[in-house]
Amino acid sequence: MNPFLELGIRHEVVNAITEIGFEKPSPIQEKAIPVLLTGNDDFVGLAQTGTGKTAAFGLPLLELIDFSQKHPQALVLCPTRELCLQIAKDIEKFAKFIDNVNVVAVYGGANISDQLRQIRRGVQIVVATPGRMLDIIGRNAIDFSNVKYVVLDEADEMLNMGFQEDINNILSETPDTKKTWLFSATMPREVRRIAQNYMSNPFELTVGTKNTGNANIEHHYYLIKAKDKYAAFKRIVDFYPEIFGIVFCRTKIETQEIAEALVRDGYNADSLHGDLSQQQRDKVMKRYRDRSLQLLIATDVAARGIDVNDVTHVINFSLPDEVENYTHRSGRTARAGKTGISLSLVNVKELSKIRHIEKIIGKSFEKKEVPQGTEVCEKQLFALVDKVHNVDINEEQIAPFLPKIMESMEDLSKEDIIKRFASLEFNRFLEYYQNAPDLNIEAREGAGRERGDRDDRRSRQGSKGYTRLFMNLGSVDEFSRGDMLGFICNTAKISGKSIGKIDLKGVFTFFEVEDAEVNRVFDGFKDIDFNGRQVRIEVSGEGGGRSEGGRGGRPRGGDRGPRSGGGDRRDRNRGERSGGGSRGGERREGGFRDFSGKRQGSRSKY
Repeated sequence: MNPFLELGIRHEVVNAITEIGFEKPSPIQEKAIPVLLTGNDDFVGLAQTGTGKTAAFGLPLLELIDFSQKHPQALVLCPTRELCLQIAKDIEKFAKFIDNVNVVAVYGGANISDQLRQIRRGVQIVVATPGRMLDIIGRNAIDFSNVKYVVLDEADEMLNMGFQEDINNILSETPDTKKTWLFSATMPREVRRIAQNYMSNPFELTVGTKNTGNANIEHHYYLIKAKDKYAAFKRIVDFYPEIFGIVFCRTKIETQEIAEALVRDGYNADSLHGDLSQQQRDKVMKRYRDRSLQLLIATDVAARGIDVNDVTHVINFSLPDEVENYTHRSGRTARAGKTGISLSLVNVKELSKIRHIEKIIGKSFEKKEVPQGTEVCEKQLFALVDKVHNVDINEEQIAPFLPKIMESMEDLSKEDIIKRFASLEFNRFLEYYQNAPDLNIEAREGAGRERGDRDDRRSRQGSKGYTRLFMNLGSVDEFSRGDMLGFICNTAKISGKSIGKIDLKGVFTFFEVEDAEVNRVFDGFKDIDFNGRQVRIEVSGEGGGRSEGGRGGRPRGGDRGPRSGGGDRRDRNRGERSGGGSRGGERREGGFRDFSGKRQGSRSKY
């Protein structure tokens, strides 16, 4: 007998979910469904993301609702548009073989008139985001007097996003006799308060331990310098040729810039953030679900509710400000019982945050090494070999071309053909990663600040054969590291190879120039304005001081190795941005800007 039938789900629904691929209930479904089917209790369910919570409440709703009636009987509130649409679509799939089921998704960014028409035609289940639901309530366009069940899905995230007051106002429009079902991955005080205010002796169910992450997720971190973050990120991505991942950033600006840099560098990537229209968001998500995108760069808010199968990696380009959000991020992978990896790029100062997350999720992070260039080349080479070995051959279509192909290669031995074919891809990565620097750093417990100070002093001393200069423009002027490189080269009419390290600060920048090109930099920047402000170039003194008007600069110790870049860091009030990177090879890191104030090239189109 089907295990879902044993739980009390009707044949029509079981047939529908069997078509979808449901074979046996997940732990949250197995424990929650029998309780919810009684319809007698308020309910609090705690389980990490990706465990099948939608079916845990969606299947019981289909058993309890009278579909001969056309008024709202269930309201599901969730934090984001994506999750709203996903829940509505899932419930419709579950109800495929039931007549007269009407589900409407109510969310911002879509035409409210269309949503109102759907409501007027008759609806039993409303799935909504709080803001749009309040808009419709404010128009007196919906009657919740007969609602029997209210579901608060991802309750902790709705509260994190500031929907506390909206939820209170919406719940006040529903009958006191309703049953409230609350589902959450974590149980902060605010969620507990909702349970106390709107529930009566709720049945509480915890699958796993409170606030823990999915047991099928491996947690890794890479210890790097902040300036090497983007370069390390790209190297890790290259090390996993079959990666299908979501990359989390703190800010909208950071997501857009990283996505643009990746596209310039030849990756299939796009961004998802709150400034996109619903049409743009839908287009990005369709491309990601269709796997025409390999990497989705997203903010925490935009990525809520993303339920995409077989995500292999969650990458924390920036750790979340709220540590609890790490659980939600990592839950985008290892869904439906599969395995996945959540990896984080951190500097020494962020190690304490990793330790804090470990305590919350109850799992240890494994420290990983950023792959060396030769390791990346090897991984890419054998990924190509596997593709060749497993490729499907269309004998009929390729047959007319084979004689000419054979003729053109008749002077090559089997070994020659294999070597040449493999070299097509291998040479590209070999050229890019030749002499690639080691991006890993070591952290001694309790010595993070000391080492950071030493690194900072070393960077202020400059490199052999280079002069360290000061400029009175920085990240607050909308520069990334790549932008600054382009600005210097274009203005001074010098090659990018003449530029050494670029240390981008909030309102100023230090950069190294080959000694032979220093005078050209001063001459090029003479009488240059930027947005109405005189650009000032000075020689940086020892220890970061500035000597007024100097043009010289003595060589300083230390050999200059291959340059690598990464995301520059903006001041705390402006968030963290990324750009720039190492130069050379077919994939380059960073990008240049047209310094009339516009970025060269267009932003990603959706």
